[in-house]
Amino acid sequence: MTELLRHAITEIEKLSADVQNAVASRILTDLEDEQAWTARFDATSNEQWNRLAEMARQEIAAGDTTPLEDAFSVRMTED
Repeated sequence: MTELLRHAITEIEKLSADVQNAVASRILTDLEDEQAWTARFDATSNEQWNRLAEMARQEIAAGDTTPLEDAFSVRMTED
């Protein structure tokens, strides 16, 4: 167990039982979601990735995308 996780658990233990259960439920849900995404990515073939990449290139070429600078209220700056 990492030090950060150990610290988080120590802090969670200070909370009421209801809040501890809510935090535990959220963590378990996030873990299940992460496992599901990992399984989906692992099951995706190179052909599927190539099709997705081509679709993205076509959307960009057609102007059907929004630049990141326009999608977020915080302006991105070049370093």
